[in-house]
Amino acid sequence: MGGLTRRTFTTAGAASAGLLLCTPTANALDRALRRTARRAVRTAGTTLEQVATGGGTSTYSRLTGGPGWPLVVRADLVAPQSGRDDRRTALGSFVQFTDLHITDAESPARFEYLHPFIGSAHRPQEALGTVATSALVRRVAGLRAGPFTGRPFDFVVTTGDNADNHELIELDWFLTTMNGGELTPNSGDPARYEGVQDSGNAEFWNPATELDDGYSKKGFPQIPGLLEAAIAPFTAPGLDLPWYCTFGNHEDSVAGTLPEGIPGIEGWYTGKYKVIGKDESTKAKLGAAINRGATVPLGELFGGSGTIREVTPDERRHPFSTAQFVQAHLDPANDGPGPHGHGFTDANADGRDVYYTFRVAPGVTGISLDTTTQGGFSDGSIGLGQYTWLETTLKRGSSTYYDFFGRAVSHSVTDELFILFSHHTSDTMGNLLPDARHLLEPRLNGDSFVALLGRFPNVLAWVNGHTHLNKITPHVGVTPAQSFWEINTASHVDFPQHARVLELADNQDGTLSLFTTLIEAEAPYAADYATRTPEGLASLYRELSYNDIHVDLGRVGTANDHNTELLLTNPLG
Repeated sequence: MGGLTRRTFTTAGAASAGLLLCTPTANALDRALRRTARRAVRTAGTTLEQVATGGGTSTYSRLTGGPGWPLVVRADLVAPQSGRDDRRTALGSFVQFTDLHITDAESPARFEYLHPFIGSAHRPQEALGTVATSALVRRVAGLRAGPFTGRPFDFVVTTGDNADNHELIELDWFLTTMNGGELTPNSGDPARYEGVQDSGNAEFWNPATELDDGYSKKGFPQIPGLLEAAIAPFTAPGLDLPWYCTFGNHEDSVAGTLPEGIPGIEGWYTGKYKVIGKDESTKAKLGAAINRGATVPLGELFGGSGTIREVTPDERRHPFSTAQFVQAHLDPANDGPGPHGHGFTDANADGRDVYYTFRVAPGVTGISLDTTTQGGFSDGSIGLGQYTWLETTLKRGSSTYYDFFGRAVSHSVTDELFILFSHHTSDTMGNLLPDARHLLEPRLNGDSFVALLGRFPNVLAWVNGHTHLNKITPHVGVTPAQSFWEINTASHVDFPQHARVLELADNQDGTLSLFTTLIEAEAPYAADYATRTPEGLASLYRELSYNDIHVDLGRVGTANDHNTELLLTNPLG
């Protein structure tokens, strides 16, 4: 810990806070940040110190470093006791990445032209995803430890939607970004970009050409050479600590929405015709059909009439199967900092069951789940087989739990604490369509899943993504011991582009604390538009996401969803 204690913080962090809080109206925030700094080991490099801040989204705005967000103590489940900072023992510390959406922005199997109806169909920053994720990796390397316990990070976990359109090339870029190595984020023609942003189509921002598009009307700048820089080779630093992977809906279906296994879909991925525009009535019809989950003819979505761009075919765009996704993680060439398989084992290699357990820290077990269904839609659920496996796993680590009828059951086992990881949240698990991997198996929704977790006092938290917003929800059980926290973190593709540090600590007073601290990529808040450095491109990635015409600043969440201390009853006493 380099001599730092919970009662000290870095000079840089203090100076930054002082510079940011110099007006009378900032007095309350100043006091909160000072209290936070007194409780932390360090605040530098986190949103405790400073946060990306813009001037509003009605017109294009550059970003600055605004005041940090202080620690909020949440006593929804149990009251905090004084003196716990001096008694605290760290049990585990890790970082959550989620919804990276590493994107092949030149792929023919995309429908960017529907972005007026489906905002996520196109993002002006998406070609910069690999270099921006590498900046997030650099942030983790710089922090190295939790800000409140000082415990070195045990691992990083990604909670799904690592790729955007489940292409082999996106999978390769994701693995290289996480593990480190040379990377060229370009498909098709190796010498040029072939996506919508140099097409001359006024439905999109073309950074090298001034058009009468909605982005330029908002004030998007002209940045010649940006797309060439986006597809240029660079060296991804990679993580230097173990990382684990959880499966998301963008790994199991076309654009994370259309059903898996559509006959002939591979031809659209690897072909040479890319639709970049259609007439307004066709766009409205297709957008409405996708949004309500109706059948959409692929020939009309990816082909047919409209504005067509001929692109260079690329077999690396072939969609991967679930088995191929797992097998790529099991390939020794992709071990990186480990562990081998990044959580997946040979038992997962056939792609049918892609859930597993792993060691978070001594006495703490992590459970990575698969809440996707290949039946279509973006939301998820859990199959009965996985539900039963999870129930059995929790029983094996709990000396006391509650059965389906609420009766206490005790047996002689060594107690474990459990933290669960999935892609979907409790309120996005209403998609009960059959999963092709277990076609006859019933699916259970989020309410059923929450009820299961509430039967086990050893379940502390459920960490997830999918919604692209920051939200922390207390699930209050019949008794305090049956309560747990659901921790949902915003994506790294849409603003605010956060990841989250989580620290588990025993307060030695019958309670546990889960500290959650949001972090941003290591990149300046504003960079010169002429920059072509990885840090500068990552800065533009963040800035463009803030200014996207489809941006939703509600995804930032409230103070209760940012930097928090979440109190729980310690089920082990």
